[in-house]
Amino acid sequence: MPETWSKDGYEVSTDPDRLSLPVVHGFLRTAYWSQEIPRDTLERAVAGSLNFGLYRREEQIGYARVVTDKATFAWLCDVFVLEPSRGQGLGRWLVACVLAHPALQGLRRWMLATADAHSLYRDFGFEVPEDPGFLMARRVKDIYKTAAR
Repeated sequence: MPETWSKDGYEVSTDPDRLSLPVVHGFLRTAYWSQEIPRDTLERAVAGSLNFGLYRREEQIGYARVVTDKATFAWLCDVFVLEPSRGQGLGRWLVACVLAHPALQGLRRWMLATADAHSLYRDFGFEVPEDPGFLMARRVKDIYKTAAR
């Protein structure tokens, strides 16, 4: 059953039928973290994730995605609010709704990556790892550019 939160004429919903993939893809294909992401790659990512759409009436104006086992771990990613709707605290509210989702309670570890929103996430308890040497990552640079060839 999809979860829904409402506030001041806005809504956050996990209903997959409400998601506008053209809106999500339109933003993410130009975002610094997913530049040139192919539509089919995004579709697979959405299918394997818990998705949160942010709406003004029926228009999708934001998005967040959580990759999780719903037991111990969650990766928060692809968080955005479209430019005309920024500056109203909607991104902060979207993240609060994500963290309030009943299936995401009691997780041992949440992670995310950001180049420019550290202060937003710090307010929710995210911090630079105490021992960053504990973490490792495998990253394939320019994967979407290479895959398109």
